Amino acid sequence: MTSLPETRGPLTPDRPLNDLTWLRVGGPAEWFFQPADAEDLSAFLAALDPAVPVFAMGVGSNLIVRDGGVPGVVIRLGRGFNVIGIGEGRVRAGAAALDAHVARRAAEAGLDLTFLRTIPGSIGGAVRMNAGCYGSYVADCLETVRVVLRDGQITDIPAADLNLRYRQSDLPDGAVILSAVFRPPQGDPAALAARMEEQIAKRDATQPTKDRTAGSTFRNPAGFSSTGKADDSHELKAWKVIDEAGMRGARRGGAVMNEMHSNFLTNAGGATAQDLESLGEEVRKKVYDTSGITLEWEIMRIGRKADATE
Repeated sequence: MTSLPETRGPLTPDRPLNDLTWLRVGGPAEWFFQPADAEDLSAFLAALDPAVPVFAMGVGSNLIVRDGGVPGVVIRLGRGFNVIGIGEGRVRAGAAALDAHVARRAAEAGLDLTFLRTIPGSIGGAVRMNAGCYGSYVADCLETVRVVLRDGQITDIPAADLNLRYRQSDLPDGAVILSAVFRPPQGDPAALAARMEEQIAKRDATQPTKDRTAGSTFRNPAGFSSTGKADDSHELKAWKVIDEAGMRGARRGGAVMNEMHSNFLTNAGGATAQDLESLGEEVRKKVYDTSGITLEWEIMRIGRKADATE
């Protein structure tokens, strides 16, 4: 890449990304951009060669950056993009606001976004992945999303146009989420706070929250009826089919399928991105060979493998 548009926020070449991900692996971004504000980001994207790939990175909680690094521009929103505002029964949260902070602020105002409390990451990623737990999802209460499109245009997209579904959405290619507006159900602040404490206790008792993971590795597969056909009404759990395939505790290099919860791919020390991704693929193959079920990655994987050529 010979030249990039001028920016007001920092634009850094060959910025290592491993320290910005929960798994602590991966190579550098060819360019790493931290926009000063929405206008800085908009102007940058408008002037950037359309052929240059861009990737919007959150807090790296659900991400494997491959060892060969990421071509193009990695964009990470910081302060100024994490503002939380509440009024008229709605919550407006910047894309960089942490899910847990948004849940707490909403609860204080008597608005129920408690399902976000135990979800690692920020609002941008939660919207993109239609995050959810305990039977509630972003799709249940999202009204609109403000984005910067790849051509630099800033626009609001109604939630109905995003086709939100299990761990997926149809955001335009190259779009960077700026903020989201939610209209949650109301609740008693004290009851909402108590519910979040219960959720945290349950999570800590069942998940390896102190280990180096990226959250759930694979999406829960659709269930299968007695005829063997897909049946969404009987959802299976990824950890269960991993256990049945004998892959709890499986290792490759420094990567391990966590003994406490087998759907948590873990950097147990010294793992490379290749170790982690290869172990994940080994699990997928073993599960398919055992049960005929194809597990789909929930962790996003980006960049080049270490031996990849241009």
